[in-house]
Amino acid sequence: MKLLSQTFAALIVATTLLTAAGCASTNKHEGTGEYVDDSVITTKVKAMLFDEPNLRSGQINVETFKGVVQLSGFVSTQADINTAIEVARKVKGVDSVKNDMRLK
Repeated sequence: MKLLSQTFAALIVATTLLTAAGCASTNKHEGTGEYVDDSVITTKVKAMLFDEPNLRSGQINVETFKGVVQLSGFVSTQADINTAIEVARKVKGVDSVKNDMRLK
């Protein structure tokens, strides 16, 4: 009976370790916690862009991967690009901002 109990405990520990390893991040894939953090950052950046009165935020796409925010889309002026980048940099958790926006 004791051997069965130890075997069962070892099986639970092994399953837990394999599950935790499956949630770990790599260079190209985020872990579960990082994905949630990036989703929060993306939402905050989109909200701040929307609140910017002189910016047509509906034409700016926002994606986040491991704290790096990528802005893409088409805007009217270089000033719009600069404003969007500055707004994104102000969000807590943003490590850097990659600009892929283009002028119309």
